[in-house]
Amino acid sequence: MSGTKIFWLGLAILVVAGVVLSFFVKQTPGRLDTFAQCIKDSGTTYYGAFWCPNCQAQNKMFGKSKPLLPYVECSTPDGRDQLQVCKDKSITNYPTWEFPDGSRLIGVQQLQVLGEKTSCALPQ
Repeated sequence: MSGTKIFWLGLAILVVAGVVLSFFVKQTPGRLDTFAQCIKDSGTTYYGAFWCPNCQAQNKMFGKSKPLLPYVECSTPDGRDQLQVCKDKSITNYPTWEFPDGSRLIGVQQLQVLGEKTSCALPQ
């Protein structure tokens, strides 16, 4: 077998292994999946911006469970303006958590606080 064929065979094996591994990694539930889903089911909304360091810190608290949050991106893709959905809601700081009763919390929130506001239980 020539060196070129071995190279392409090795590359194909690596690509297939990467795809299989990423499938299994994505399928592993996050520790806060149930909590994040409960927050979403409560009618709470989390407004943020991709460039916001506080939003990144809040997201990190949820780890792999972050995609289950009721997140609304407020920034335009270039990071220079705010999307209309957030303008309409008068969102001026990030992150902003809006609860079904209309109350809001601004800034990074501890998980316990979010649990209390949404009546969602944190995992043990």
